[in-house]
Amino acid sequence: MVLSVSERTFTQEVLESPIPVLVNFEAPWCGLCRIIHPLLLQFKAQCNEKIKLVDINADDNFKLSTRYRLKSLPTLLLIENGIVRRRLEGFRGREDLLQALEEIKLSYDKSSHPYNTPTTADLGCRSA
Repeated sequence: MVLSVSERTFTQEVLESPIPVLVNFEAPWCGLCRIIHPLLLQFKAQCNEKIKLVDINADDNFKLSTRYRLKSLPTLLLIENGIVRRRLEGFRGREDLLQALEEIKLSYDKSSHPYNTPTTADLGCRSA
């Protein structure tokens, strides 16, 4: 199960988290959000306690949606120490998402520093 975060709990659960957080902005009506959810659960299982995964309903949390300038759903933000380190949106398909998640996972597995920053171009993702 993935922790559901709201505007009320965002600061504590995401910005003040001692570990990096992958934030999944989604909505109940979003078909692609439902398709990627099992992939995100698999990613969470592979990362153990190195990366936290949370869901945010973009419709119910308009201030957060506006603050992070959501253009499409799903949008994934990797936030570490309160800073957006990676933005993943506009998926071209399942493989595109899997590649991006694998790059994130590998960057945490390989380094003593919790995060190496590959560029979004390395992941085939566009930045906002």
